[in-house]
Amino acid sequence: MTLPTPLPDSPAAPAGSGPRGHRPRAPWWRRWPAWAPRAAALWAVMSAAVQMAWAATGTGVPLAGERYYPSAVLLATAVAGILAAAVSLASARALTRRGRIAVGVSFGVLLPALGWTVPGVPPTFVTLASGSGVDSVTGLAQLLLTTGSTVLLAVAAVAYRRRLKGRCPRCGQAHTGPSDGPLAHPEPSTAPRRTRVTAYVLLCGLLPWAGVKTVWLCGGDAIGVRGEAWQKEVEADSSGAPRALAAVGIDVTVLAALLGVFLLLGLLHRWGQVFPRWAPPLSGRRVPRLLPLVPAWLTGAGLACYGTLLTLGAALMAVGVLPGPEPEGVFTTGSGLTWMVAFGGLAFGGLGWALLIGARSYAARTGPRCVLAE
Repeated sequence: MTLPTPLPDSPAAPAGSGPRGHRPRAPWWRRWPAWAPRAAALWAVMSAAVQMAWAATGTGVPLAGERYYPSAVLLATAVAGILAAAVSLASARALTRRGRIAVGVSFGVLLPALGWTVPGVPPTFVTLASGSGVDSVTGLAQLLLTTGSTVLLAVAAVAYRRRLKGRCPRCGQAHTGPSDGPLAHPEPSTAPRRTRVTAYVLLCGLLPWAGVKTVWLCGGDAIGVRGEAWQKEVEADSSGAPRALAAVGIDVTVLAALLGVFLLLGLLHRWGQVFPRWAPPLSGRRVPRLLPLVPAWLTGAGLACYGTLLTLGAALMAVGVLPGPEPEGVFTTGSGLTWMVAFGGLAFGGLGWALLIGARSYAARTGPRCVLAE
């Protein structure tokens, strides 16, 4: 089997290293299949303990707006965390056929049960990046705990699924020999044309949403909102960098969306795999695989879910299945608010699905393989 050409930070196995000689091992973070189940179990138990403490003391954990998590939901989340810990540890052991089925089903149930809060990651990131501060410390802690549990559980599930198929749990390829040695990475490549075109078409959903926000900040009127009213709203609700950007016609959420577009371009093109010349002193070195993939997966999943729900809601309101919204805030008409919901759905959903498509292609194109000693 011909291995991909290693990049600068991907050393190949030294010449002459055999089964009886010294075999180099990969750094600990590249041996993740060995420690991921234990890490997932530890994080899940810690999260469960916090959830139970909140439920026992009646601590308020914001859910949405002025609503808080009921104690029963916190306790249910704690139970799910304890089950996730047990399943993670079991996935690394030799199991009977029934045990394998039980672990697989448990992964399928627990991932959405713990991960339904992940769509809250993108708006929280935008809020923190804009300097607006944290609305609730417990709310932020809840998001970090459940997101961490979901990510580690997903990593353990990937290793388990690969072992179940008789493949290397780290590189996903079918080979004999150890799976804790050095890795070889493929040459940088661009995403297939179909993938790029699909992603670019999805990105067009940003245009109506970003367009009306820019019109408002520049003093223009659109979809029943007066630019002057919108400017006063932004000035009243923001400070620091967001207010400074708004003064020159730049909405902070539009700027955050542009960062998402930049991330997507890196996923689709070669410079997202090797640092380009305009990024000294890292120029020419391989981009760590998870550096773009983790934010793309987390942000893409959250935006895709949120945007799809908004688009579906706007469509149902447009055909009369759901009642139209009453005008509120700066919106003077219900139809204008419906249009803004639709624009938001197209923007968030389009960017989210584009990021997921780009991340899938990037993961497939950059997958390393174990370097086996001969």
